[in-house]
Amino acid sequence: MEIRIDSLLEGARRARGTVVIVDVFRAFTTAAVAFSRGAARIIMVAEPDEALALKARGLGDLCVGEVNGIQPEGFDFGNSPFEMAGADLEGKIVIQSTRAGTTGVAAATEASAVYTASFVVARATARAILRDNPSLVTIVAMGWNADLRTDEDELCALYLRNLLEGRDPDPGALRQLVQASGQVGKFYDPAQPHFHPEDCEMALDVNRYHFAIRVAHENGLLVARPHT
Repeated sequence: MEIRIDSLLEGARRARGTVVIVDVFRAFTTAAVAFSRGAARIIMVAEPDEALALKARGLGDLCVGEVNGIQPEGFDFGNSPFEMAGADLEGKIVIQSTRAGTTGVAAATEASAVYTASFVVARATARAILRDNPSLVTIVAMGWNADLRTDEDELCALYLRNLLEGRDPDPGALRQLVQASGQVGKFYDPAQPHFHPEDCEMALDVNRYHFAIRVAHENGLLVARPHT
């Protein structure tokens, strides 16, 4: 198995083989929490207008996401695992749009298979890929707004590579590295209340869930489902 690591939107566009799109803060932590709360599936789109249009057509029950970290007008929830943890999602279809994670999924047009990943589903994601045994895996760390590398996504990509290659780094060390990074302060900044402190804490609960998240084309849409 050849494993490549790439970054940002251009990395998603270049990605080949089984592609893993990584967004720790917060898209794919939010998605994992939504599935843990009983969401039936998540439709992933690049743009907020696409999400609202799909909801208006009756193709989803609620819109979740962000632009520059802030919940877009007309959306039901922000891109927040903390908000998802308190939502009634049983059997619901979620439509998610974020400036990094779902944008990366939409850009990975050359992929033969797509998984989304964050720390909370890392081991489950590696396990699913190893079971698939693809010849090529490309892990893409999406960063902030898909154009600025961030420690949490780069470290998650490295963690996934280690797991795929049979090594098992200490999750506590990963948490310490991320907690010392530049992206964490916003979660504790009173001037940015849309970044909940609990979002950070939930995103760093390494291997919290025992399912991966796989994305497939269904009726012209990018649809994510839990994959065990």
